[in-house]
Amino acid sequence: MTSPSPVNPIPLSNSLYQQDYYIWLEKMAQLLRTGNLKELDRVNLAEEIEDMGKREKRSVESNLEIVLMHLLKYKYQPEQRSNSWRFTLLEHRDRLDKLFRDSPSLRLHCVDVFADCYGRARKKAAVETDLSLDTFPEMSPFTPAEALNVDFLPD
Repeated sequence: MTSPSPVNPIPLSNSLYQQDYYIWLEKMAQLLRTGNLKELDRVNLAEEIEDMGKREKRSVESNLEIVLMHLLKYKYQPEQRSNSWRFTLLEHRDRLDKLFRDSPSLRLHCVDVFADCYGRARKKAAVETDLSLDTFPEMSPFTPAEALNVDFLPD
């Protein structure tokens, strides 16, 4: 008589990656911890690691755009200034600071994409404020250091 097989055995294959991402992650972590490198799903694991880096970069860009958009609103709609805007600036600057503490090299990425993020923030600010796009300068009136400085608010 044969012993019963485990309930819902999960094969280690590309299909596991497609069928249950969470279990696949757990299995890959277990294999890494135990040094069982032969069973690793190297192709998908490498792709996931690359994607993690891309997500971190996108997070920097998203938070930076929000900061820049609110700085523009603050500068060009002084009559609308609110604690909510200041809170949003503080929140997203804090998020960026945490990202930079965990991954200092992302600060360089922030500087590299600053002009592109400003361009997108400028368009979003125009839509949100209902002001003409021409209201906002084509080049950022803020430096990267000012944008990231929790104490900086434009006049």
